[in-house]
Amino acid sequence: MLAPASKARVAHARRLHRRTFRESAGEFLAEGPQAVREAVAAGAVRELFLASADAARHRALADDALAAGARVYDASDAAVTALSGTTTPQGVIAVCARVDVGPEVALGTAPRLVAVLAAVRDPGNAGTIVRTADAAGADAVVFSPESVELANPKCVRASTGSLFHLPIATGVEVAAAVALARLSGMRVLAADGGGDHDLDDELDSGGLAAPTMWLFGNEARGLPAELRALADAVVRVPIHGRAESLNLAAAAAVCLYASARAQRARH
Repeated sequence: MLAPASKARVAHARRLHRRTFRESAGEFLAEGPQAVREAVAAGAVRELFLASADAARHRALADDALAAGARVYDASDAAVTALSGTTTPQGVIAVCARVDVGPEVALGTAPRLVAVLAAVRDPGNAGTIVRTADAAGADAVVFSPESVELANPKCVRASTGSLFHLPIATGVEVAAAVALARLSGMRVLAADGGGDHDLDDELDSGGLAAPTMWLFGNEARGLPAELRALADAVVRVPIHGRAESLNLAAAAAVCLYASARAQRARH
């Protein structure tokens, strides 16, 4: 029998919809069985709210959370609706401890593939890039101070649990991230539709087999000149059809997977 969710605990969790409270509490919300399952496995869950109608179906998840030291509550439909950031709540919502790390932790273990988000503002794009970086086997992701908050609910949802899988450093100036990459012997590439280098050529020449840090810029403005100047090359994704361009998350996926393929081929 799970303890009923008190009004005080629901109120505390509900306040995590506000960024200022997330930052002061060092907590954020994760929603849905997949994301919460990954959060539990990472030891990040502090509290778990299960809708009464779904509690039996998610008993194994509740048991895992309890074993990991989390408090698990039976929540009413009204409580789950208040906590959910979606129009169709999935009945599983967790209060998680923040998971971001410092740049030295994220970049200090000879990484081979890193994605840097430079002023990426759309939370869906940011979360999707985190998910793609995880899927491609990247070693870390870095968010610049101008980028969307990692704990933004839409970013968390778009990552589908991947933010619990790999080191993510937030609030890191791009120049500082590049400097750490240089210390690790990484090549730095800037993704830009107007780049002088073609991604296919980089792949064919073997250049992508080296440890690589990719810089991805703002959805509307791309990378400013001062950040492109930090890179060893500015690389464009070739457009073989009639589309004007790819959106940011799609372009990042192409770049990260091109690097992953080249690195696997070498090793």
